[in-house]
Amino acid sequence: MARRKRKSKHDEHMDESWLVPYADILTLLLALFIVLFAASNVDAQKFQKLASSFNNVFKGGTSFLDYESPEPVEIDNAAIEKDKEKEREKQEQEELKELQKKINGYITENGLDLSLKTRLADEGLLVTIQDGAFFNPGKADVRPEDVKLAREISELLVMNPPRNIIVSGHTDTVPMNNREFKSNWHLSVMRAVNFMSILLENEKLDPRRFSARGLGEYEPVATNDTPEGRKLNRRVEVLIQPNIEQPK
Repeated sequence: MARRKRKSKHDEHMDESWLVPYADILTLLLALFIVLFAASNVDAQKFQKLASSFNNVFKGGTSFLDYESPEPVEIDNAAIEKDKEKEREKQEQEELKELQKKINGYITENGLDLSLKTRLADEGLLVTIQDGAFFNPGKADVRPEDVKLAREISELLVMNPPRNIIVSGHTDTVPMNNREFKSNWHLSVMRAVNFMSILLENEKLDPRRFSARGLGEYEPVATNDTPEGRKLNRRVEVLIQPNIEQPK
């Protein structure tokens, strides 16, 4: 009778020790794919929580999930906006300088140096028209012989892009009280309105960009104690404002 072959211990119990590292590798790969997926959504807080959870599982040694969240970078939007605003102001000032050169060239060519002046300030480009250039004493209507000049000035105000323009009337301190005007303030208002009306005959100008005001004797540029000073105070000013938000 044939003898039955005895099974070896190797045949009865296969070595399964390789399963442990294999399982670890699979777990690590799964963790890696989860981390990569989470990182693709760029959420530092969620990623940190996920990394912390896996590190608690795989304690001991240095984990590839060790991740130190970088310090958040604070973006100062107010400072950025302030820098942009300064850049816009600088650009507007340059454009107003070019416009001033254009107006000054017109003044020189037409011999109007005693009647028209320009000044560039923070509030914009100021064109000053002396009292004697357009108005008779105590009157608010532009003289017929000066209407042509007022219309030529309107052409200088055609700009691209357009800007807001304020026309202001000013007087000296000599009291005004006649049948036509009850005060210097009344006279200054009507001079500003009448001059602006001639400007707006130019269809290339947008009336929505214009406003008129009367300031009477309350914003003098010279003394009212001399005839020369009072003459300087009697004026109409055209303020061309820059295209930036004005402080309230």
